Amino acid sequence: MKEYKKYFKLEASPADLYNALTNPVMIEIWTGEHAAMSTEPGSEFSLWDGEITGRNIEFVENFKIVQHWYFGDEEDSIVTIKLHPDKKGTNMEVHQTNIPDDAFDNMVDGWEEDYVGSLAELFD
Repeated sequence: MKEYKKYFKLEASPADLYNALTNPVMIEIWTGEHAAMSTEPGSEFSLWDGEITGRNIEFVENFKIVQHWYFGDEEDSIVTIKLHPDKKGTNMEVHQTNIPDDAFDNMVDGWEEDYVGSLAELFD
């Protein structure tokens, strides 16, 4: 199992970014796919029309999101997103643990191109 951690600079306030990450209507706008999301700990979520699914663990408004991401029969992967204010927007810290070795490269590409890339386009 592998681990991924990276900081991404986005030109949006922590509040706007948090809304884009937790509001299902906003998620559908930047992903272009159906999303199910709630900020209720213990609730299930689905992004990219079911490509990413899991359970929400913790929310700290405008600062932190913690989720279990499912990988079939594998152990759950834990994803923590922290939003750090910056002069020109937000530094988004992404930390994901328990990534199956054979999924790691695809996961890194997904974070950098699909997830953060789509968010960056939303705020351009």
